Amino acid sequence: MLSPDLVETLLRQALKGGADFAEIYAERSRRRRMIVRSGRLEEAISGLDYGAGLRLFFGTEVVYAYTNQLTREGLQEALETLLRAKGALGQVDERGAGGLDFRKALPKGLHTPRTPYGEKDKRYRLERLLEAEAGARIAPEIRQVEASLQEWEQEVLIANTEGTWAEEKRVRTRLFVLAVAQDGTEVQTGYAAPGKSVGLELFDLFPPKEVGAKAARQALTNLRAKPAPAGTMPVVVGNAFGGVIFHEALGHLLETTSVAKKASVLADRLGEEVASPAVTYIDDGTLPHAWGSTEVDDEGHPTERTVLIERGILKSYMVDRLGHLLTGYPMTGSGRRQDYTLAPTSRMRNTFIAPGDKEVEDLIASVEFGLYAKELGGGQVKPGSGEYNFAVQEGYIIRHGRLEEPVRGAMLVGKGPETIRKVVAVAKDWENAPGMCGSLSGMVPVEVGQPHVLVSEIVVGGRA
Repeated sequence: MLSPDLVETLLRQALKGGADFAEIYAERSRRRRMIVRSGRLEEAISGLDYGAGLRLFFGTEVVYAYTNQLTREGLQEALETLLRAKGALGQVDERGAGGLDFRKALPKGLHTPRTPYGEKDKRYRLERLLEAEAGARIAPEIRQVEASLQEWEQEVLIANTEGTWAEEKRVRTRLFVLAVAQDGTEVQTGYAAPGKSVGLELFDLFPPKEVGAKAARQALTNLRAKPAPAGTMPVVVGNAFGGVIFHEALGHLLETTSVAKKASVLADRLGEEVASPAVTYIDDGTLPHAWGSTEVDDEGHPTERTVLIERGILKSYMVDRLGHLLTGYPMTGSGRRQDYTLAPTSRMRNTFIAPGDKEVEDLIASVEFGLYAKELGGGQVKPGSGEYNFAVQEGYIIRHGRLEEPVRGAMLVGKGPETIRKVVAVAKDWENAPGMCGSLSGMVPVEVGQPHVLVSEIVVGGRA
């Protein structure tokens, strides 16, 4: 993508200008999207994007510039813009006099797809989407179905003045199905969206017809559901995407983006009990083919499995380079960015509660009256404090230890750091689910997850 000679020249110039550290991130990204709605192809688009970002550190002060001109002239102009902004253009610092000895890390192929990007033709993709659409037509109440496919191939190069030279090709594929059910004037929706760091073998892992049927079943369940009750009650939160509560209301509080500024209620609390002893909370960027996995982060640092909370005790934060400089905590391979137009910050990768030793049936059987939040939807979180509210996409009443009628319109309301202390039981059935997470460095792919967990009490907003 860029020659070592050009990269070394630019990085040495940055050091000559007085920078303590310099980094180049270059990227070439290809994307495809295809949408089928009610049996018709509505959209089929593809795009190519490429460019590079340069980041200079002057102590803990950071300046960043980017360009889509991957030429010597374009990159030189971006670098000079940064040096001029610091009043360092034309300076000569002896640190830039020597050569750089790049250590080139060879990709291990941990997440290499079985079906390379671009191997199948458009007709193959269209047929799979039509299968998903047909799979959702399980009842006459299903009035509309939309199925879409998103594919993404990203090639990155990260090099810096410490000698890092890392290259990686990342391929991700995701299938979305939205089903709309209607009975008279009542309209409800269901949704399913599996995704992995794989190619089109995603269709073997998640057969399109089954994905469509899952979305439809959820829509039909909500169509016959009664209004949810309101009050404070025990809640069994489902596995996989149920982990979104703790991702949003706890995980972000453990990123040095907020910890370094003391903007997190969990700052400076390493070694303290911050969660229930039943909870071990992990952020793992090494899970094979997981939606949020990479071999290196967007700073060129190897990704790792980071135990954040172990049996309730806070053990680590998620730390990028700037966070390391500001706090002294070791880097954890957590520097991520949406693309070359943004500087990286500390971000989650695949974050989940580790499996416990309980059966799901035992969690439900222990509840006299409460809510089973099988699937969660969207929500809101207040940064720093972890105050949240999340919609329950599919829910059921628990009565006398048994699942009863489905309910709709429920909202879970609370504070992440308080809710994690109220987890009284964790099941064995750990599963993750894909999502897109937004923060200072843009939208990045992540997985959220957990087994089923029982929370002793959560405020449930409802209409009944």
